[in-house]
Amino acid sequence: MYLIAIAWIYVVLLMSIAEATNSNGTVLGALITFLLYGLLPLSLVLYVLRTPARKRAIKAREKAEDSQKKTP
Repeated sequence: MYLIAIAWIYVVLLMSIAEATNSNGTVLGALITFLLYGLLPLSLVLYVLRTPARKRAIKAREKAEDSQKKTP
């Protein structure tokens, strides 16, 4: 999962560099490209894909708290 995310950020970074160094491109366009094609979608996808792990961690924490309360 993280390998694909790293590859996607690499591709978007290269797109941003191409945008910034192009004769018609700007640094602002490169930043917008990096944010809108890279960081925002990738953070949303990683958040959604990590949901099951977060739920398991919450259940494990609740179970540990319950077991501590029950043992004197």
